[in-house]
Order: sequence, then structure tokens, then C-alpha cells
Amino acid sequence: SLLAATTDSLIDEIDAGHAGRACVLARLAELLFIEVLRRHMAALPPEAVGWFGALNDRLVGRALQLLHADPGHSWTVDLLAREIGTSRSVLAARFKRRLGQSPMQYLACWRLQIAAQLLRDGDASLTAIAAQVGYESEAAFNRAFKRYAGEPPATWRANAALSVKT
Repeated sequence: SLLAATTDSLIDEIDAGHAGRACVLARLAELLFIEVLRRHMAALPPEAVGWFGALNDRLVGRALQLLHADPGHSWTVDLLAREIGTSRSVLAARFKRRLGQSPMQYLACWRLQIAAQLLRDGDASLTAIAAQVGYESEAAFNRAFKRYAGEPPATWRANAALSVKT
């Protein structure tokens, strides 16, 4: 199996100590991790809830792929449903059952997580970040981010920068 072969290769690489060892070990560890996740997902019951259950669901998994591929797009439940070939009500019900929230609630949270990473790791303006994650105005982004993080994005960025320095 892939799991056994990858484990054997990992052990061989550790013992051999060839040039490029660290790079090969990192890639083999990634492959091992992915295979373990695949096996876990394959072993889930058909009605499993949570992230892996949602990915296993043909409709919800496809909706998640679309949302993650283009979080800044002006998605609606209707548009998502059309893209994956189902009805709005079926998608909304299955999404809620699998993840405990609506597709639009999920998208809002995902956008704000991306925004937090952009604020922490880059120097783009708030307006640029707001647009990148799908907000039409900086004011709307500020309000949403404050609800999400407890403070406005500029304050959050400054505090995140301080915590990195200490």
C-alpha cells in the first residue's frame, strides 16, 4: 500500500543520509499525512458531520472547493447551487447538516480568516484586503472584521505585529 511504501521510504531516507535528505523527508512526510487523511475520510460513515464529512459529501464538498478557490467572488447560495447542479434548498440543508452553518456564514468566516492572514503577513492596504476577500467597501470589512476578531483590522494588524516581535 501507499502508506507502507511511504513509511518504508521515510525510514530508508533517514538511515541513508543522502544529499537533499531534508527535502525528501519533508515531501515524504507530506505524502504520508495526505494518505492518512484520505484513509480517515474513506472510513467515515456516509452521514458524518464536520469538515471531513462535508468534504466527503459530493455537493457540499464541491461547494467548499468553489468557495475556497475564489473566496472574493460574489457568491450566493443560488449561484453555488447552480454551479454544482443542485437546488438552493438541498445545498443549504446539506451544508447546514454537515457543517452546522449556512454556506454564506461559512464563506464570511473563511473570508475573515484569509483577511487576518493577509493583515498579519503582508502590508497591503485595508481597502485592498477588503476587496480581495470580497467586501465592496472598507467600512463593511471593518465592521465584519471587528465582529470576528473583537477589534478593527488596523488595530488587529498592529497588535499582531507586536506579538511577532516579542
